[in-house]
Amino acid sequence: MKNNSRFGLTTLSLAAMLALTACGGGGSDGGASNNNSGSGGGGNSPSNALPPGTQSTAQYASGSIELAAFNRVNQYRIQCGFPAVQQNTLLDQAAAAHAAYGLQNNVIGDTESSTNPGFTGATYADRATHFGFPQSVDSTGESVGYYTGATLSNDQYGNALIDALISGVYHIAIASWPITVAGVGVARTTFNGYPQISASLGIGGFRSTQGTMPLTFPCQGVTGVPYSSFGETPTPPNTSGPWGTPVAVAGNPTDTILMQSGTMTDTSGNVISLKVLDSASDPNKLLPKFEGVAYPTSPLKPNTTYSVSITGTVNGTAFSRNFTFTTGNVIG
Repeated sequence: MKNNSRFGLTTLSLAAMLALTACGGGGSDGGASNNNSGSGGGGNSPSNALPPGTQSTAQYASGSIELAAFNRVNQYRIQCGFPAVQQNTLLDQAAAAHAAYGLQNNVIGDTESSTNPGFTGATYADRATHFGFPQSVDSTGESVGYYTGATLSNDQYGNALIDALISGVYHIAIASWPITVAGVGVARTTFNGYPQISASLGIGGFRSTQGTMPLTFPCQGVTGVPYSSFGETPTPPNTSGPWGTPVAVAGNPTDTILMQSGTMTDTSGNVISLKVLDSASDPNKLLPKFEGVAYPTSPLKPNTTYSVSITGTVNGTAFSRNFTFTTGNVIG
C-alpha cells in the first residue's frame, strides 16, 4: 500500500510531503502473513517465543528519531490496552536498509528491485529474513518517507512519522495489531539545504493476549490524533478525497472480526455515519480477519471531541464499543 499525503502541523507552520507504504510479509493480500505459507492474515499461528534479536528494553540512542517513533507507537498501544512492542534489532537492520534504499534510489515503496543499489530483499519478509529474522515468525512491515522544508526536533520527526501512519485506513495496524516486536530504521540526507528523512518500521511476532477482545484504537481518552488524511493507495472505499480519523477494531491473531455499524458524534450533536470495513467486505483484500476499521469518509474537525459507537461480532459473538477521543490539528 502506498500513501502520498501533504499535511500541515499548524503549531509548527510546517508544510511537508509525506509518503507511506505498508505491506504484508509475503502474502498476496497485503495482510499479516505467515512467511512459510504466504497466506493472508487470520491464519497466523502465534508463537510464545520472542524472535531472536528482541531486546528487553529499547536500545535506540537517546534523543533519536528512532526512539521517538518507537516510543510513540508504544504510547498509543499501551493507552488503548494493546501490549507494548519490544525492539528487535534484526527488524531494525531490515528497516534501516530499506530506508537507505529509498533515499539512495529516490523511491518510496514497500518493494525493492534487485537491479537497484542497496537491494536487500523484494518484500519486507525477504528483507527481514536477509538479516536473520526467522521465517517461522509472522512478520509484516510499514514504511514511511518524510520530506520536509522545515527543521524539526528528532522527537517531532518521530512523532509526525507515526501520527501519519495511524491516519491511514490500512496503516493504523501499527497501533492495534497483536504483535510483539518492532524495528525502526532511519536514513538522512539533505535536499536544497533542508533535511530529507526516510524511515521504515517493521513489525512482527504475532501473539494472543489476554483481556476482553476486541480492543480499539483510538480508545477512550486518546487526544491529538490526525483529523484528516488523503492519498492512500489503494484508496479506502467510499472516499473521493480526504477522510477522517479511522478507528481500528482488533482481536487476537485467530479471531474473526465482522463489522456491523459505526457512528461518530461531535460536541454539537452532529452524527457522522462511518464506513465499516473488515476482511470480508474490504474490496482491496488488505485487512486481516482479526481487524476491522471504521472511518468517516470526509475529514473531521481539528481539536474536537467525538463520541464513537461501533458494533460488530468477534467469532460470531456480538460486541459494541463506545468511547470518546479528541482530534489534534494535524493532517496525516
